[in-house]
Amino acid sequence: MTESYEMTAEGLAALQEQVHELETKGRADIAAQIKTARDFGDLKENAEYHAAKEAQGHLETRIARLRERLNHAVVVDPTGGSVVAFGSSVELVDEATGKRKRYTLVSSLDADATKGRLSMDSPFAQALRGCRAGDVATVETPRGPRRWRVVEVS
Repeated sequence: MTESYEMTAEGLAALQEQVHELETKGRADIAAQIKTARDFGDLKENAEYHAAKEAQGHLETRIARLRERLNHAVVVDPTGGSVVAFGSSVELVDEATGKRKRYTLVSSLDADATKGRLSMDSPFAQALRGCRAGDVATVETPRGPRRWRVVEVS
């Protein structure tokens, strides 16, 4: 069974742009490196050539992985609701400190904790999944369990 990748429309557009950039500029840059390295002479003992070919292999692997995600992407419309799910914005209160946080649950490609965008695959988001306002989610951390009360789901 093939895995599907949930993402927002914005996440899909960003992924498409990233693949396009790697397939055009990235490949052109590697091709130029290989051409330059070939001009150095004997390919058997040409470290620059071998490094460029290795970089080419890494680039092609990256493109293949991203293409796989594109081919199995499922765009989810974060319409909001009363239950925490993919695309939800959640306001939380740390029960130990009283500190408030707001997060949006997104795909791993869209995740950026500094911007309040948590991967739906993260343990924190998984603990919140299915919660409603007023529920308490316990999140296991290296320092022990922390309890977060859900204030609002949108």
